Formats: sequence, C-alpha cells, structure tokens
Amino acid sequence: MTNSSPIAFLFPGQGSQSVGMGKELADNYSVARQTFDEADKALGYKLSQVCFEGPEEKLKLTEITQPAILTASIAAFRVLREKGLKPDFVAGHSLGEYSAHVAADTLSFADAVRTVRNRGKYMQEAVPVGVGAMAAILGVPLDQVIEIAQQAAQGEVCQAANINSPEQIVISGNAGAVERAVKIAAERGAKKAITLPVSAPFHCALMQAAQDRLAQDLRALSFHDPGCPVVCNVDGEMVTSGTASQDALIRQVTGTVRWKPSMRLLIDKGVGLFVEVGPGKVLWGLMRQIDRSKISLSVGDEPSLQKTLAQVAALVA
Repeated sequence: MTNSSPIAFLFPGQGSQSVGMGKELADNYSVARQTFDEADKALGYKLSQVCFEGPEEKLKLTEITQPAILTASIAAFRVLREKGLKPDFVAGHSLGEYSAHVAADTLSFADAVRTVRNRGKYMQEAVPVGVGAMAAILGVPLDQVIEIAQQAAQGEVCQAANINSPEQIVISGNAGAVERAVKIAAERGAKKAITLPVSAPFHCALMQAAQDRLAQDLRALSFHDPGCPVVCNVDGEMVTSGTASQDALIRQVTGTVRWKPSMRLLIDKGVGLFVEVGPGKVLWGLMRQIDRSKISLSVGDEPSLQKTLAQVAALVA
C-alpha cells in the first residue's frame, strides 16, 4: 500500500490511557493479543488485565500507565503493519517517543516496556507528591509563556514543558511557581490557564534525578539505527542513528517536548497524512490546531482501524 505523499505515524503519551484500551484489537487480531502477552511476560504481571479491565486508579499510576500506553500503541501499530500500512516517518509525544522507536526497530519491544515502567517509577520518585505541578496555558504565544514562567519562578523551577500547538503550551515546575504563572497568564489574557491533574512535574529541571537513573538503564540497552527517521521531542529534529536516539531519550526527561516544531518539520518534509496510533485522540486534536489542511486519522480500536484503512485505500486509489 503506497500513498503519493509520505505518511507519519504519531504515538500518544501519558494522559491518553483509558480502561478497555487495546481490548478490541487484542480480541480481533492475534498480533495484538501477542503484543499484550509479550508485555505481561516482560513485566512479570498481567498488564493486559489492567488495560482491559482496570481499575482506573491502578491504570493511572505512572509506572503502569507508561508501559500500558506503549503496549496498546504497539498492538495497534502491528495490526496496521499486518494490513500493509507502513510509515515513512514516526514521532511520539513524550512517552510516545519510545513507541516510535519500537515501530522504527531502534529498540526491542520488551526492552522498551521494561524501560518505560522504570521511567514512570523514577519520575514519580524524583519529586515528592505536592511539591511539583504542571499547567496548561492556552492562547498565549511561546515567547510570552517563557517570559511569564521566568517571572513566576522567583528562584524556583518554572519552565515550558510541552510546546503542543500554537494554542497550547504546558508549563512545569515547583507548585508555587506554577500557580503564580497561572495567575500571571490569566491576568495577561490567556484564553485558559489551568493546573493539570498530574502526579509529577514532567519535562523540567526537577526531573534531573529521574533522568540520571534512566540514563543508566538506557545506556545498558542495545540501540539500533532506526529503520525510518524518528522525530525526537527534545530537539524537534530527525534522529537516524541508535546513538542519537539513545541520547535524545535521556535528555527528554528534563527537556521540553517540542511537539509543534516536530510536526512542522514533518509537514516541511511533505507529510500529508498523519495517523495517531494508540489510545485516545490527543495528537489528532493538536494536529488540527497546527495545520487543519493535513489529513489526520487515528487507530485505537476496530472502528477507527477500519475507517483509517478505508480512507488510506481511497487516497491510494
């Protein structure tokens, strides 16, 4: 199956989880079922059961959420691959970058599942609950958000964590500093400035301890050169070697997720079709804010899979 313009697969990050994710694909496709079995074996517990049946409280624990989303994403990816749909480029939002590397054969799936479980654990343990926070600032340009964060810091950490779209930037840091930034942003006319229900302040300097621990794990793994270019979050640039991939995943823990620049790079490379592979439609929504003229699809269950396959077939015809 080929398409005149390049296809990019996008893989979601934390926050896209929901009880029941992946179950329909696992019930209908042996390759998806095998993916969940592989994850259960790699982790030594029934991750599949938590994904399919919950409880939601358990699925929300960072060290379970991260391997759960990765597994549901790779299950969907493998079904697409079996159906003959392959990407020219891949990218993933934060945790999703690991899914992208599994899809590109940079990392083995079992290694990635174990690594993201530890990544979740290290991130959770890096900052005591209540010390850090994250907030979404909507409708304020990036340079102004950076200025607001600097003004709000007052000796604490407050920085842009996710540059998601022209409309949405997420900040992260010490709880007091983030609260001050939310207040300043509201005063300066932000469409919305709200703290997010997250368990830790991801993608900021407070995550340095987690980054140091994860670096040791990542350096112990074998990385291959990606089979297709992967856009890395931390630079918003393509990585094409195993070494660069490993380095980008290490720096990503404290670094900013440059999602909007990453998508712009893919658009500049001529990508006309973006497929969000995995649970939820967060990245699909962001793409509509970045460039509505691009075709954006998602695959997380049987109906969305069939819809995507039909639309791609129509484009190729």
